[in-house]
Amino acid sequence: MHTKELSLKKIKQLRQTLDGLVKALDIPSKEQQVVELELDSADTDFWSDQARAKEVMQTLEKLKKEVSSIKQLETDLSSLEELYDSVQKHERQLLLPDFQSIERRLQEFEIRKYLSGRFDTADVFLSIHAGQGGTEANDWTAMLARMYERYFERKGWKFTVTHKVAGSETGYGSIEYKVFGEYLFGLLKREQGAHRLVRLSPFNSANLRQTSFAGVEIVPIIDDVEVDIKDSDLEIKAVRSGGAGGQHVNKTSSAVQIRHIPTGITVHNSEQRSQAQNKQTALKILKAKLWLLEEQKREDELRQARGEHKIAGWGNQIRNYILHPYKLVKDLRTNVESHNPDEVLDGDLDMFIEAEVRL
Repeated sequence: MHTKELSLKKIKQLRQTLDGLVKALDIPSKEQQVVELELDSADTDFWSDQARAKEVMQTLEKLKKEVSSIKQLETDLSSLEELYDSVQKHERQLLLPDFQSIERRLQEFEIRKYLSGRFDTADVFLSIHAGQGGTEANDWTAMLARMYERYFERKGWKFTVTHKVAGSETGYGSIEYKVFGEYLFGLLKREQGAHRLVRLSPFNSANLRQTSFAGVEIVPIIDDVEVDIKDSDLEIKAVRSGGAGGQHVNKTSSAVQIRHIPTGITVHNSEQRSQAQNKQTALKILKAKLWLLEEQKREDELRQARGEHKIAGWGNQIRNYILHPYKLVKDLRTNVESHNPDEVLDGDLDMFIEAEVRL
């Protein structure tokens, strides 16, 4: 809730919050990183390794955007402080919209203080898989896909469809996205789990109430994770892609499927025209999944040692979307709820994701 009356005390509180955020996010260090990466990108041999150059430029773009946003907040707040001191007392309330704008932008940034995990700044692969239920589950998977696409668009994140399996009649059996933005894994990692839909079914003549499930999986796009994978533990197949379609996806590529025999984890990729490139990406996804598996085991052991009750974790049910007999979307971990499922399914997820980050 934004303040309705402007005062010097409230402006000072905003300044304290901003100064604390600059320190927490280590903005001076990131400014130095920008300088170093810009020097690196100016080297004549920089583009000789296209893959590395692309990653460096993506990192540079993220850092510059974050530093620029903080610097703009500092500039705007300094201007507000000067104006507040210079105008007549009865004119100060006219500065309230400027104060509220800075306050809102600062609140959006402040969530990053909670994102200090090893890979919280990483881009992600987000995949959605239909649960049991045939056509109903396939349709629910498509609804979730649209919800996340709308959310990505609201946040200004770039995304591509990297793999897609169509449902037998409608929707998807599964769909996977590569998503690029700021602090993506930190923001999205707790979206992982089972999402449950309750509604009147549009796919049977009796129009009965139907419950459907779909699983969401979030994997960080990482290169520096150390995971030991033996070649003998891998089962690799090259299969013709079924034409994934979608935004920027290659409809004629050959897909690669890799199964990690000890864990049973299977990954697919059909993003590129080259099977070798798809294999490389699939291995990257597999390594990240194996790292997440070990990370979850460590977290579970810590909880048991502390005698803590385990909250809903990877792969468990996390959120209900009820469209009938009443309207409600409720997160089962944070108890955050909305009585407007249409808005949520149109990508209005901030209230849920911000509460998850603060868990």
